[in-house]
Amino acid sequence: QVHVVESGGGLVQAGGSLRLSCTASGAIFRLNSMGWHRQAPGKQRELVASITRSGTTYTADSVKGRFAISRDNAENTVGLQMNSLKPEDTAVYYCNIVTITSTGVTNNDWGQGTQVTVSS
Repeated sequence: QVHVVESGGGLVQAGGSLRLSCTASGAIFRLNSMGWHRQAPGKQRELVASITRSGTTYTADSVKGRFAISRDNAENTVGLQMNSLKPEDTAVYYCNIVTITSTGVTNNDWGQGTQVTVSS
């Protein structure tokens, strides 16, 4: 059983910054990757950024140059630094982790989400 918790969401003015964090705990033998998705009202959930254990990153075009993802493998944590925020960034942000258990099973786990609201 893996438990995922996000924090750092809130209300910010356009052009401002926020930093989200996520920590995974439980039956983790090896971390494969961690990432952030977001879902705005009436829209599908979309991948924002991800990072592998080796440090390979992906950033969606919509946030490229403004958001940066980082991780600490030893602590099973991932952060998302969000700069130059726009109203269209308003969404619930979800942390996702992919792990390998001690028995070799691959799991995908999600946090409960944290609300980010950007005002004009």
